[in-house]
Amino acid sequence: MLRRTILKALGAGAAAASLPSLAQISSRPITLIVPFAAGGNIDLVGRIIAPPLAKLLGQTVVVQNRAGAGGAIGVSEVARAEPDGSTLLVSTPNAIVVVPRMVHTTYDMASFASVGLISFTSQVIVIRAENPKFKSFPDLIAYARANPGRVSVAHSGIGTTNHMAILQLQEAAGIQLNVVAYKGSGPAIVDLLGGQIDVLVDQLSSSISNIKAGKFIALTVLSNARDPLVPDVPGTKEGGLAAVDTSTTTGLLAPAKTPPATLATLNAALNKALGEEETKAQLLRVGSIARPGPAEAFTALLKAEDQQAQALAAAGKLKTE
Repeated sequence: MLRRTILKALGAGAAAASLPSLAQISSRPITLIVPFAAGGNIDLVGRIIAPPLAKLLGQTVVVQNRAGAGGAIGVSEVARAEPDGSTLLVSTPNAIVVVPRMVHTTYDMASFASVGLISFTSQVIVIRAENPKFKSFPDLIAYARANPGRVSVAHSGIGTTNHMAILQLQEAAGIQLNVVAYKGSGPAIVDLLGGQIDVLVDQLSSSISNIKAGKFIALTVLSNARDPLVPDVPGTKEGGLAAVDTSTTTGLLAPAKTPPATLATLNAALNKALGEEETKAQLLRVGSIARPGPAEAFTALLKAEDQQAQALAAAGKLKTE
């Protein structure tokens, strides 16, 4: 994926901009729409940033889950909302630029304005610790090669970074998995704990509590490098699949035509919130790293992901399971 290159290139400008006034931007409470079910990475991140944003903006900030269609239901709601800063979207780029190439949507990238980056999160492959089917990541790959379609693997919704990671994994490893889509990581976690599915590709943020509690075994981080939050979990390069190197970046968006002054106020509040030690600590506790920065960094990421999605769609690789 292109996330890390873009973040390194643009993140350096985050501290340079002066902060505009954090005055009230609307007379209405602010709603943060999370386009996935409760308990997943996006939901956790949204609920962590809501309180400091409320404090800084002097307004009520409420998180609402609008799950379904790979995030398209919640994303559509924000796209048609009043562009006054009172309705915002917490999302990865995928729900904006990948999902519209897989299902019919009433929005595209032009329907939104970037507020800013929020956080970076590693992705992991987890299995349940009770009666584990696989001893290691190479063991999983070997079994899947010998038994096409016999391993069920869950993700949080069509077009999500988790879904894209599974597509990347299947192509790189030359395997065929039984891919199962959910309306978010939360429901998938419940089914993995219950033994209804074999494997879950998830963000570290939504699985780390079960990993630490000994309920999940993390077979690999879906990155060449290990994640310092789970230092004992090997990366894909150690498992012989260096071609699989992916992660999740979350950002905040507003409807298109939101006034520039409002966007600047929101970006300043977001960056200040992400710079607070308590916010950074809360994100770290759930496996995410704060990524304050200019709105342009998230816009650049969206454009890069859009180009990649266009190429995948042209190659016939973006389709619902």
